[in-house]
Amino acid sequence: MGIDPGLLITGYGVVDFDAATPRLIDGGVIRLSARTSLPARLVELERELLGVIEEHRPAVAAVEQVYSHYKHPRTAVLMAHARGVILLAACRAGLKLHQYAANRIKLSLTGHGHAKKGQVQRAIQSLWSLPAPPEPADVADALAIALHCGRNLATGGSSR
Repeated sequence: MGIDPGLLITGYGVVDFDAATPRLIDGGVIRLSARTSLPARLVELERELLGVIEEHRPAVAAVEQVYSHYKHPRTAVLMAHARGVILLAACRAGLKLHQYAANRIKLSLTGHGHAKKGQVQRAIQSLWSLPAPPEPADVADALAIALHCGRNLATGGSSR
């Protein structure tokens, strides 16, 4: 299971790697209200994510590492709140947890570590012959994270 953290939209993607080729099981988003306080959103995020985990029962969860840009340091701090809740929920559910840098995920999927969201969406669309790119982009990002993790584990790679 790949998870793309967010305080308003968290993407998730469930991929089965038991077959010869990765099989898309589900992809979606957890939407949180901007009108709700941060602590209340974090509680809701955990509750919703645990529901998705309960529904699909993945063995592994993969999450993007926090990225901080010098122009927007507050964004990294805020995203770390959501990411912390996601890590907690995954651990509570007994999942093996893996974390990857965004540029490594994009590189493995598109061949370019600084690929734009649209490129990731089109790559996911092409891989699974979807009629349209996954929307919102958070779904494609989560599927890319799951795909990278599964491929990485299959080849004996590290979780960083």
